[in-house]
Amino acid sequence: MSLQEGDKVDHFSCKDDNGATFESTSLLGKKVAVVYFYPKNFTPGCTKEACDFRDHYTEFKELGAEVIAVSSDSASSHQKFKTKYRLPFIFLADKDGQLRKLFGVKSSLLGLLPGRETFVIDKNGVLRYRFNSLNASKHMSKALSVVKQIADE
Repeated sequence: MSLQEGDKVDHFSCKDDNGATFESTSLLGKKVAVVYFYPKNFTPGCTKEACDFRDHYTEFKELGAEVIAVSSDSASSHQKFKTKYRLPFIFLADKDGQLRKLFGVKSSLLGLLPGRETFVIDKNGVLRYRFNSLNASKHMSKALSVVKQIADE
């Protein structure tokens, strides 16, 4: 089962980059959220994607949206990644793959790599957009475009 556009996103909790428990109720249903899943910290494509979101983070915030990055990396790996590249948004450590399962993010490259997928959730907690592509350079611009559309409603 995977989330489809128009579905309400179920509550979830996961360890954040500080090792604290992030509760989705702190955000979902209150503001627009961009949740992006990526394979691994410090790899070229994932670094480019994170830096794209960083470079446009102010735009997301001005539109009332929060960005959340999710991978199976540990909280300490997320901390190092955030520090090295000055990444200002939330990172979640999905060590057991429960968030990937909840969102329906499948592996890619014959199951060898965790999938790269971006979700835009409106302030009512409804999935408005889902984008799946190994091409890391397209995720931020697609997400920002949808967030702008939501802000104009």
